[in-house]
Formats: sequence, structure tokens, C-alpha cells
Amino acid sequence: MEVTLQPAPAVTYRTIGGVLDFYILFGDTPEQVVQEFLELIGRPVIPAYWSLGFQLSRWDYGSLSEVKATVERNRAVQIPYDIQYTDIDYMEDKKDFTYDKVKFADLPQFYDYLHEKGQRYILILDPAVATSKRVGNTPYESYDRGTAKNAWVFEADGKTPLLGEVWPGETVFPDYTSQACIDWWVDEYERFSREIKHDALWIDMNEVANFKKGSVKGCADNNLNYPPYTPSILDEVMYSKTLCMDAKQAWGNHYDVHSLYGYSMVLATEKALQRVFGGNRTLMLTRSSFPGVGKYSGHWLGDNAANWNDIKWAIPGMLEFSLFGVPYIGADICGFFDDSSEELCRRWMQVGAFYPFSRNHNAQGYRPQDPAFYGPDSTLVKTSKHYLTIRYTLLPYLYTLFYRAHTAGETVVRPVMHEFYWDSATWTVDRQFLWGKSLLITPVLDPGTDTVKAYIPDAVWYDYETMEKIVPRKQVVNMYIPGDKLGLHIRGGAILPTQQPAVTTTHSRTNPMGLIVALDDNSQAMGELFWDDGDTRETVEKKNYIHYQFTVVNGLLALQAIHAGYMDPNNLKFEDVTILGVLVAPSNVSVRHTATGAITYLPADSIQHDNNKKVLMLRGLSMTLGESYTVQWNQANPDFQRFDCHPEEGADQAKCQARGCIWKPSSFEKVPWCYYPDDYGYKVTSISETDSGITLEVQRNAKHRSTNRPGSPDINTLKVQVFYHTADLLQFKIWDPSTERYEVPITLNVPTTPETDESKRKYKVQYVNNPFGIQVIRKSTGTKIWDSSVPGFTFSDMFIQVTTRLSSEYVYGFGETEHPTYRHNLHYHTWGMFSKDQPPGYKMNCYGVHPFHMGLENTADAHGVLLFNSNAMDVTFQPTPSLTYRTLGGILDFYMVLGPTPEMVVQEYTALIGRPVLPAYWSLGFQLCRYGYVNDTEIKDLYTDMKDAGIPYDVQYGDIDYMERQLNFLLDKENFKGLPALVDSMRAEGMRFIFILDPAISGNETQPYPAWTDGLKQDVFIKWPQNISNDIVWGKVWPDIPNVTVDNSLDWDTQVRLYRAYAAFPDFFRTSTAEWWKKEIVDFYNNVMKFDGIWIDMNEPASFVHGTVGENCLGNPLLEDPPYMPPLESKHMGLNHKTLCMNSEQILPSGKRVRHYDVHNLYGWSHTKPTFDALHVATKKRGIVVTRSTYPSSGQWAGHWLGDNFASWDQLYKSIIGMMEFSLFGIPYTGADICGFFNPSEYELCLRWMQLGAFYPYSRNHNGLNNPRQDPVAWDQFFANASRDALNIRYTLLPYLYTLMFLAHTEGSTVVRPLLHEFVRDRITWEVHRQFLWGPALLITPVMDKGAREVKGYVPYDRWYDYHTARDVGVRGQWVVMPTPLDHINLHVRGGYILPCQKPERNTHISRKNPLGLIVALSDSNTAQGSFFWDDGDGIGTAERKEYLHTSFSVQSNTLTNHVLHNGLKVPDQLRMGELKIWGAGSVKITQATLTDESGISSPLTPHHNLVTQELIIDVTSKNQVMHESFTISWRS
Repeated sequence: MEVTLQPAPAVTYRTIGGVLDFYILFGDTPEQVVQEFLELIGRPVIPAYWSLGFQLSRWDYGSLSEVKATVERNRAVQIPYDIQYTDIDYMEDKKDFTYDKVKFADLPQFYDYLHEKGQRYILILDPAVATSKRVGNTPYESYDRGTAKNAWVFEADGKTPLLGEVWPGETVFPDYTSQACIDWWVDEYERFSREIKHDALWIDMNEVANFKKGSVKGCADNNLNYPPYTPSILDEVMYSKTLCMDAKQAWGNHYDVHSLYGYSMVLATEKALQRVFGGNRTLMLTRSSFPGVGKYSGHWLGDNAANWNDIKWAIPGMLEFSLFGVPYIGADICGFFDDSSEELCRRWMQVGAFYPFSRNHNAQGYRPQDPAFYGPDSTLVKTSKHYLTIRYTLLPYLYTLFYRAHTAGETVVRPVMHEFYWDSATWTVDRQFLWGKSLLITPVLDPGTDTVKAYIPDAVWYDYETMEKIVPRKQVVNMYIPGDKLGLHIRGGAILPTQQPAVTTTHSRTNPMGLIVALDDNSQAMGELFWDDGDTRETVEKKNYIHYQFTVVNGLLALQAIHAGYMDPNNLKFEDVTILGVLVAPSNVSVRHTATGAITYLPADSIQHDNNKKVLMLRGLSMTLGESYTVQWNQANPDFQRFDCHPEEGADQAKCQARGCIWKPSSFEKVPWCYYPDDYGYKVTSISETDSGITLEVQRNAKHRSTNRPGSPDINTLKVQVFYHTADLLQFKIWDPSTERYEVPITLNVPTTPETDESKRKYKVQYVNNPFGIQVIRKSTGTKIWDSSVPGFTFSDMFIQVTTRLSSEYVYGFGETEHPTYRHNLHYHTWGMFSKDQPPGYKMNCYGVHPFHMGLENTADAHGVLLFNSNAMDVTFQPTPSLTYRTLGGILDFYMVLGPTPEMVVQEYTALIGRPVLPAYWSLGFQLCRYGYVNDTEIKDLYTDMKDAGIPYDVQYGDIDYMERQLNFLLDKENFKGLPALVDSMRAEGMRFIFILDPAISGNETQPYPAWTDGLKQDVFIKWPQNISNDIVWGKVWPDIPNVTVDNSLDWDTQVRLYRAYAAFPDFFRTSTAEWWKKEIVDFYNNVMKFDGIWIDMNEPASFVHGTVGENCLGNPLLEDPPYMPPLESKHMGLNHKTLCMNSEQILPSGKRVRHYDVHNLYGWSHTKPTFDALHVATKKRGIVVTRSTYPSSGQWAGHWLGDNFASWDQLYKSIIGMMEFSLFGIPYTGADICGFFNPSEYELCLRWMQLGAFYPYSRNHNGLNNPRQDPVAWDQFFANASRDALNIRYTLLPYLYTLMFLAHTEGSTVVRPLLHEFVRDRITWEVHRQFLWGPALLITPVMDKGAREVKGYVPYDRWYDYHTARDVGVRGQWVVMPTPLDHINLHVRGGYILPCQKPERNTHISRKNPLGLIVALSDSNTAQGSFFWDDGDGIGTAERKEYLHTSFSVQSNTLTNHVLHNGLKVPDQLRMGELKIWGAGSVKITQATLTDESGISSPLTPHHNLVTQELIIDVTSKNQVMHESFTISWRS
């Protein structure tokens, strides 16, 4: 066959027989492609350990004495050297299965000669068998026996052996596809091995090679020998240097199986090796190969030449055979043909020391080139010894890579691209290569130079020889490599197993082991070791091996023997560990034997630290191979290992020591001076493990005092339970088994059947005894993603604290609090969480509580953790890195999801807490609201102005000013009496109306007020506990006392005291309350005013007095001012500041009575679903609920706005962080008040906010009382135009946004998406929070700085198109300065995606009737994909009832396909196809386009192709093609 590559880009296959049988592997990383390919064809064999040693060979040594002379001179200079070969010159007249009894008379003893010094012997066999007699005219019995068995390839008649000519003269050719031949070959090899002992076999000439064209007779003129088409092959003759194509083999004509000749010989040879070597692994080396050969054999890159071209070519050759599944690969070092110069051979010996198959070999008639030939003092000998010594040092690492190849299909020699494929600079690197992930080899491949251009990928790298960290990163450097050197670098984050080298592996395998640890940016590293006897077959399958996982986190090296099925007879030990990147010398190093718990401290003379190189060397560790250990050194800053024993202010030595803690000042900022002793906490007293989890009992370590918080006694005995729920979900729960404690009364979606199959679980859970802690380990990487085995675990009645070490410094989440960055700063920051009527502000706890975070591990895997606890709490980050939780009640109930991608974390989390609600389509339109509309005329005028300006707008709000005296369900009949009629008229034009409801109900009414009287009758309001009082816990909120005139000139507190009514708070946990609330909402809808959605506010719950009217909370004062107070806003005022008394009582649906202290953070949550249900009953439509206070699972029923923000530039950019956090929390329908709520907005700020807000999922402009208007028509024409332009883009893309909302609702995926969710392998994205994505495909880069007319944005590594111009931006993986005039927002569409769209209109009622358009952004491979969801837009449960259309789109080969996945769409909602835009359509004019409908009928279309922008537009509108039927649209030039 042949393949032709052309710059289209395209590949053309041409083959002259058989069938087309393609297998496609989807990766999606290059390394995964190889793994999947090898799963298909068979994973490679693990070569014998000794075969990884250096090897010498030569064709035509001339005699055995010359072979021995070569051996001796290389022994003399102590070249590490394991294997000696003999080529065909050892044979008698080059005949297989013979030896020259004159020149190689002592060959039968040569094996023993080598073995005496620990070396091995490999000999060669060719397939061609001579027909001539042996010396002395004696029979050539191998030929005779083969003839008797009909073992040969036959001529076209199928009877006559085909004769050719190879090395021994006239020959026949074994047919290894014939069983008779296989039997003959195995038998001959067994006979010969008894005569000449050897260790392995090299098979050559097996293409099959023939010195005659086809045969001694030539070849017949037929279609096999002269096919109608001859591929571009050597000599352009099919039988050149091989057999006639019409020759016959058992598998068929040689024409069909020629390329399998070497493969069939390998299969036969494998049987022969098994016969001779039995249980020994041995080695096979073949010249000809085919997919699958790697299961049995290695390969060398053939008979190269001693020139600089071939030394270069060897690296791409090795990289290609890595792809092909043959990792045991290398080239003939110094070249086979021609005489090698000293410089060439020296440079080749350097790089060849890192070929997996490392052999120096050359041809007959050329001078020797073994290292010692150049002289014992030559530079070549010295540099060869040096790099071969490094090779032998690293053989345990190389051997482990072969284990990974054998078990997982990973590459050994690895292109740099495989590890850094997101960096396009690596895609063309073929003069450097990697060993596995971690060792970068940069050779000199040109004459007369000591400087090479080398690429340093984006990672930490250390020079292997100096052990120093190098500065360059992600750049090309001029690397100085003098004549005796090679570029060799270890990647940060790697742990390489080593062994003290020797001149052979026989001897090195008896030497001590070691580790080289190269710390990454986060001072972490990981690695592994595979070890067996090195020579026995099937040690992996029979479990006869040792497997270690090594990790370093926080100065702790763990050597974990995860399998120990082999005991090395040499009593090997890990003696030395070298750690690169240790900034300062540790004061002590301890070694802990895991099995016994014994701890030893290294003496000072065993610890060496090079302060200049930042290298720590540990010697004399004596850790036995096969057993588990930890080695700990105190970090560069041991103070960061302290865990705060006195988080309250005012710590001093006396208070500290009273808690049993250590007082020691530190010079480092924020480091606690009072900290826990190392064993402070609990100890395990009993344990029970099952397939479904672990149960433990732990006891407080009474050695240490209680933390001594009055009123909160420690609980001495705890129960711990770990549940293995699914492969990627686990739970661990800690509680007091002797006393019932409050638990969160929310049902999570936990499977009824646990995952009991350990092999399916992504995690492993283990515990540490003292101090007790749980460790959760990701099995695929060995990363500890949870490790609470640190001091300080406290469990008391009103103070619970637990700390975990973090897997990295990349943590996201926890809310609701304003964060200045998306990624948390770990330098001693504490964040309080307690629902509060608190506008966003730094370190201010806001409206909701979400104790959930996502952690990114250094491997780019992600996990999520939920603390399912609803009490007041805080979390503290510190640079250990670690995270401390402190909560004031309940229990510890953690849920962990394993991802491993960030997007999967959210999907798994929402599967647990409940998928997000699907909002009504209209709720994705633009919305206007204002607190302070004077009357309904103002709203009417605003609506008219918006229509006149042509600004898209779907929803108008009424804030509390529509109410009479701010009372729920009462309309202000003086100022807003015309509002119901106005709402009706607006709704008739396709608009929607949302009104506000607060939970608090006035109790001071003098006129009938059903909301109060009915609620009182049904006992729905929160009261004191029965044993204290039966009275309502009164607060004050917005409702005014009747018949008063409010004097707004008075201060706020006076106004509250004089004018605000006593307000009661419904207890929404009660079923009766939900019914009462529903009735009030339905009555308002039916009798007062129509609405389409409900906005619920003030539901933290908020009160304008503290605790209760009079501010005298009854009951236990510790509930109001607990022994520990998290750092909450106004914490000095207690927990009841601006809310209810904590001792208020609420009643769960079960009838259980609970304290508001425990359920305060659930008030908004409990308010949401009754509102959601009532909305549906009232309107009979889906609508939308927007709530201020949220808790995990609130997203099932409502969206959320980011609260009463300020009109300031910092709030503009922080809104992106808030949205991304609520994406994590499972509430995708979110956004901030556009232009800001508090304070007057300014022109530029508001305009930039309108542009950004056009891409909030919840897009609402809203501001506060007494501030000037800030709606789009309140400014000037330029402002209105710019706002309209941005909103028109939003409305154009609403079908895409709605589809994302559907995917969130059904799959849990995010809508507003951080860049790291799509590009997690690119660490730059881990810190991007001033840009975001809609789903995977739309990148939004707004301006968020005053006066800016350009913005610096990151363009991730993919193809991107400018939304405004449709042009490929031509940049990827870079920061770019983007021009951004005042009327512009930067939008980019990702190549490879299809976005559904519609022509915008002034509201969605109109736009939904327009044809559907598609924006197709082609990928580099000219493909794209997307999907589309459509329903009636407002029906209840359409997704669940399958009343929708769901289609998928794909583009391939210039054809768009619409594939209908589900069609349950009702006729009125059906859509037709409109305009198709294809971006990246190329610069060759498209002249024809065709629509083919479901029935196969084709219709011509008119394409419009802009060759400058490469945008192709095809309008399908006139064809009336419906979207609920499959169709294709194709185009061509």
C-alpha cells in the first residue's frame, strides 16, 4: 500500500488488495490514543531486565578470538555492558543452526565465558535456509528435515519450493504461516540451543529478503507480480529483493501476506523461545514488524549509516515505534554502514545511552566502533561510561516504564507533545524526547557544535547532572552542551527510582536502591516502581512482583508498597533519597515504618543540604524493599505546619496553655503562635471494614486538655462511618453515638446500593490512628485528596473542628461571600458562612451558605467536597496547604465526588444535591427592575421608551414599592392601582412580569389581612420553644404600621422603632405553611394581579431588629453568643444580629422540633420550594423563582442574583467570580444587579456592565432607592445603541443558552463556565477569573477597568473565531491585548462547535417564532458539533414528560447533519431552519450547496462565500426545512 499526505490537509490510502477495515481511536490525548491502540492490538511485553543494559555487536568480527578481544577491552575500561552479540559470521557458511568450527571453535563455551562476569549472549538467525551441503559434503540436516516436513514457501503451483539466494547462497524460505514449518522451526532451534547455549535471539532478513528478484527463475507475468497499480515502493517492482507475489503460503498468496512474513516468523520464534527457555522471559529482536509484534518482540531501526542524518532520524523512528506499540526500540549506535567519525560516535553513544534498546553495531568491512576501540583515556570512552552509568542508575525507572507499557499501554520513549500537547510548540519537537513523563533528553545531533536549540516545556525542570532547577520554561533556549555532555533534565513533580550502578545488571541488581525526587511548583512529586526477578515470564499476571507508589506532599515522602508479591533475594533497601528543590535545610528528618509505626530520626551526618543548588540528600535510610515507609522533613517553613489552637482574637500564652496547646512566637505573618501538639485529637479504638465501607470508633486523646470552651464540653467517644456510595462518590460521617444531635433535614440523592467492587472505585480510603484522620486517595494518581490526620480535631457540643491537608494550592468555592479571586488565597484567610442580609463586601458573610469546594490536584484532576452541615461555620486556609472547618453544631457529614474533570465534579455534585431547574425561555431575556418606582406610570413610560429604542427586553419587575406599606399580597391602590392593567397589556405584547415577596408578615394590621389572620389560624409562624413561651418570635422588616406617616428624615433605627410593624416569620418547614403560602399566592394571582415569576427576598431571614423586638432572646444565651464565634459581619453582636433569636423553634415535616440555631441557614432553602410549587399552581406555567438566600440543592427550584451590590468597578469583575462559584454550587441561573444596586452608577461603568450583563444567565438591571435611573434608556443615544447591540447578541444566542440550561437540568453541566473547566491541562486557566465561557464554546472577555479601551485576555489552546468578524483569530494558548472601544465587548467562538441561534427581536415571544440559525465554527480538522433543545419554553415538566425536541448537529467533510435525538415537540412550537453560517470555510470559493431532507430529496441552495473572512453563509429559510426532521446540508467548490 501507500499513503499520500497533502496540505488540504488530507491523507489518501491506496492498497492493492484485501478490504478496507479501519479502526478509529478517540483518545483524546496523544498518550490515550496509544493506550487505546495497544488495547486493540495487544500491549507490549516487558523485556528482561538485563536486556535494558548496553549491548555490543558487529557483523564480521572474523573470529571468536576477536569477539573476546572486544569484550575484554570494554571490560577493561569498565564500560557498563550487559550483552555481546554474534552476527552471521559465527555460522558455518552463513547457514542457520550451524557454527564455524574453525574460527568459532570455542563458541559452545562462549556463553559460560560471558556469564562468569554477569554478561549475556545473543545470536542471530535468518529465515532463509541453504539448499547446499555442509562442509565436507555432509548433509545439511536442518534443510533436509524442513524439506521432509514441507516447511517452505512454494512457487505458484503450490508444490515446488521457491528458490532464492541470500547469505548462504541458494536458499528456500520457511513458511511460518504453516504449522509444519512452525514445528520444524521450534525443533531446529531446540536442537541448536543444546549445542550453542545463549540467552536470546535476534531474527533478521525477515521482510522476507532475497538477493534475487522473486526467485532464481524470476517471476511470471500475472496480476500478482505485476498488478494494475503498483504503489510507490522500492524499485517500483513488487518482488524486488523479495519473493514472487504469486508464491504460495498457508495463509494465502504471498501477494496478500508478504507484509506479515516477519510477524509470522515472530509468532513461530516465540513458540521456539518458550520451548527452549521455558519460564524465562528471554528476548526477541526482529527487523520486520506489523501491528501486534510488540507483544513478543523488540525492534531496531535497521541498517542505518554512520552519518549525521541517521543519528537525527533515529529519534523520529523511535517515537513512531512508540506509537506502533513497540517500545523496545533503538537504532544501531554509531551507524551500521560506513566508518564513524569519533565525534559522531561520541555524540551517538551519548544519545544511544537513552535508547530503550541500546546497542552499538556496525557492518562488515568497516573499522570497529565499540567504545574501548577509541582508547581507554579517550573522551568517547569517558562520556560513554558517564551516560551509561546514568542509564544503569535509572534502569529501575526505565523498567517501570516498560511495566506501564505492558499493563496500561503507555509509551516509554515519549514525544514531548504527549505530555504537553496543549502547547503547540511541542508538536514539532523531534530532536528531543522523554523517558516516560519525567526525563527530557536533549542530544547534540549536528557536527562541530556545542550549542543546540532546545525547547523547555511548561514545567519545572532540573538539570540531572547539577541537580539545579533551571529558569527557562515554555521557551526555546540555546543549550550549551560541550563535547562530553548531553542535555538531561528531570521534570518537577517526578520521583524516579534508582539503583547504584555496576558494569552489568547482574551486579547492579544486588546494589542498594534510591530515589530522586524533583519537586514541582507546589513542592509535590509522585512516581512509582515496578520490581520483579527481572527474567521470569508472567510475573505481572501471577502477581509475583513489588509495586510502589511514591508521593511527596508537604515535606512527607510516602513509599507505599501497594503490592508486595515478590521477595528479592538480595535483601535490597532504599538507602539514598535525593530531593531537588528544597529551599532550606531541614532541622530533622524522620523515617516511619508503616507496618510497625516505628520512627527513627536520621543522624545529622546523613542529612546534607546544598543551599546553592537547593538539593537535600538523605543517606543511610535502610528502608527494606517491599515494605511501606514515610520519610518526613520539616518544610522550608515549619511554622506553616502549625494548626491554630486559638482562632479567637486575644490569644496569649496563658490562654493557649490552658487549652493544652503549645505557645511559640513566629516571625512569619499570620502564623498562629498558639498551636496544637502533634498528637492532639482522637485515636482509633475499634475498626470494622466491609466491601461497602468502614466503621470506626475513636476516643479523644486524654493526654491533652480540652480546648476549654465554657458550655461546650468535648465529646470523648465518636463514631465514624465511611460509605462507598458509587465509583466516584463517597461519604464519611462523624457523630456522637450516645446522644442524638441535629442533622441536616435534606434528602440527598444517595444510591440505595453501595459500590462494593473495589476495582470500580476511583478512590481508596484509609485511616491514621494517632492523631486519627481519614485519608482519601485517588487511585489513578496516588494523590491524597483528603488527609485529616493532622492535630486539632475537636468535637464538642458547640464547636467542631477538623483540618485536612489539601492536594494542591488550587481551591475554589465556599460561599456565599465576596471573593477577590476565583482561586482561594491560602495565606491564612478565614471565611465565615452564616446567612445574612449583608451586601457583598470583603470577608462579609452574605445571603446563602454553600460549604462546598472544588480542589484541583497537581495532576489536573479535580474533586469536590461538601460538608453537609447547616450551622454557623467558617473555613480557614493556610499555606501548609490545608483547610480547617469549624462549625457550631450538628455533626460532620462529608460527601466527596471524584470528578476527575472540573465539569464532572459539578455533574456529580448536582447528581447528589439535585439538578438545576430549567428556567422558562423568557426568563433568559433582559429584565428591568428598580426599588423606587414612584408609580405605575413610571413603569409604563419605561416600557414605552424601551420599545421605542428597540432594546430587547422581556421582563419587568415590581419591587416592594408596588405594595401597600410594603405588605405582601397587598397592592398600593393609590400609586399602583393601574399596575394590574399595565401588566395585562404588557403580557399581551409578549412581556412578562415578576413581583417580589418577602417572608415577613405584619401582625399589626387594623383591617382584615388574610395573610396574617389565616397564617395565625394555621399556626405557621415561628415561635419560642413551648417550655419557654407560646408566643411568636417577633421581628421587624419592611411592613409599616398602618395609619402612620413615615418621617424619612429620621435615622434608620428610629424609623424602625417608630414605624415598622411587628412581623412574624413563616416556618416554611411545616407542610401547613407551604399550603398557606400557596393559597396567598394563588389568591393574589387570581384576584389582584397576574404575574409570571416570583422574586423572594429577605429570606436569610432578615430582620431590622436583633433577635426579636426588644432584643431580649429567651432561653440559653450561649445560642445567641456561642463559645466560639466565626468571623461574621458584626460578630460582636452575636448570631442574632439582623435576624431571629437562635433559640426560636421550628418544626420539620416529621414533627421534630429544631432550634433556629441549627436551621437558620436553611430558611431561604425552605422558602424556595413552596414558592416554586405555588407559582406553578397559580400560573399553570413554569415561570421562574429567584431567591436571595440559598443552600445546597436550592438550584432545583430557583435562580439567584448576587445580592445588593454596589455601583463600583470592583463589583463588576467580582460578579464573574460570583457566577462561577454559583455554577459550582449547582445554581446556573445567576447574575448580578447590572450597573449596581447601591450608589449612583456612572456612565462608563454602567455601559460596561450592560455589556457584561448581556451575558449573565440572569440578566437584570436593578438599583436601589433614591438612586437615579440606570436603565438603558436613561442615559443617551450612544448608551442605548451600545446596550441594544450587546443584548441583540444575547438574544441571537438564546437558543444556545437555553440548550445549555437544558444540559444543566438533565446532566448537571455548567452554563457560565470557568476556562479551567474546558482547558484544565493548561495551568494558566486555573487562575483566570476576568473571563468566562458560555458552555464550552463562547468566550466572553469584558472590559472591567475604568477608562480602558483594550483588555488583556487569555486565548486558550484551540481555534477561536472573533464573533463580530467571523475570522479565525490565529492565536492560541496566549495572552492577547484586545482592542475594546466603549461600544464593544470581546466575544470568541471556539472552533469545533455549532451554536444554534435566532434573529433577535424586542422580546422572546417574537424571537421564538423566527427560523433557527446555526453558527458553525470549524475546527482545525474542519469538523464541528453541537446540540439544540427546544420546547414550548414555559410548560411545566416538559423535559421530564419528553415534550421537547433535542437534536445533535455535526459537520464533517463539508456536510452538516441534523440528527434528531428526540422529538416530542408540539406542532405550535415547531421551528424551521434559517441561515447557516460556516466560519473557517477556507479560501477556495464554495460555489454549490445542497439541502437533502429526511426522505432523501435534494434541493439546491445558494452559498455566499467571503474569501477574506472565510465565512460561508447559506440561507435555507425558503426551503421550509423543519428542525424536527433529520436533514443534511452540504457544500463544495
